[in-house]
Amino acid sequence: MRTSRFFVVWFALFLLVNGHTWAASSLAAHYTYDVVQVYPHDPEAFTQGLVWHQGRLYEGTGLYGKSTLREVDLETGEVLRAVSLAEEYFGEGTTIIGNRIYQLTWRENKGFVYDLESFSLVGEFQYATEGWGLTNDGQHLIMSDGSDRLYFLDPSSFEVVRQVRVLADGQSVRGLNELEYIDGEVYANVWLTDFIVRINPTSGRVEGWIDLRGLLDPELAAEYRVDVLNGIAYDAETGRLFVTGKLWPQLYQVRLRAVSH
Repeated sequence: MRTSRFFVVWFALFLLVNGHTWAASSLAAHYTYDVVQVYPHDPEAFTQGLVWHQGRLYEGTGLYGKSTLREVDLETGEVLRAVSLAEEYFGEGTTIIGNRIYQLTWRENKGFVYDLESFSLVGEFQYATEGWGLTNDGQHLIMSDGSDRLYFLDPSSFEVVRQVRVLADGQSVRGLNELEYIDGEVYANVWLTDFIVRINPTSGRVEGWIDLRGLLDPELAAEYRVDVLNGIAYDAETGRLFVTGKLWPQLYQVRLRAVSH
């Protein structure tokens, strides 16, 4: 979907070997999870961005001809309102600063800015790389492009202010996908794995590995046309952490639990 089948197979094998090696050998903290609550999720939503903001859940979805920005009812999974992207755009990461929603596209080098309340398009911006994940620290947009880099953009000029390379034990961690800024760290899905990494946004050091293997029931995975784990949202007021995946029929509130390694 993002690349050729050959590359997907190659990259999956690369991460299977190297990603698990990082997680096994890293001095960073390791976490497993407990499921607190399970909510319905639209199995047609190719989740690329997930945001909890002021008591509301927002989601950006991808695929050409199916990309949307939407507000979703957490309890029912119902789409409360949505705007569709033009067919030539593949929607990607999404974040909110103030009264603006920012959404990336994959290969089109273009982002969109929407009014939070009306969902009306109020601006566009350009960037030189692919667009994957997007979050913010209150001052900068933080963007990933599938590499081992995080880019910090001025939310007004959209100029790259700085960038940081993400490393675990001195090795690059590539495939950084959907992002969420939580308590001073950047949480990132690692594409084609069931891991989320916790990243120090100043140094790029991986401070923690979150192992979410087994989260989606295998029977549901077989029943639905599911894709990879992708989607992190955080309710800062209550500390609730939500995760889901592309085309997953469920969204999960999880509680992290540290494990020894």
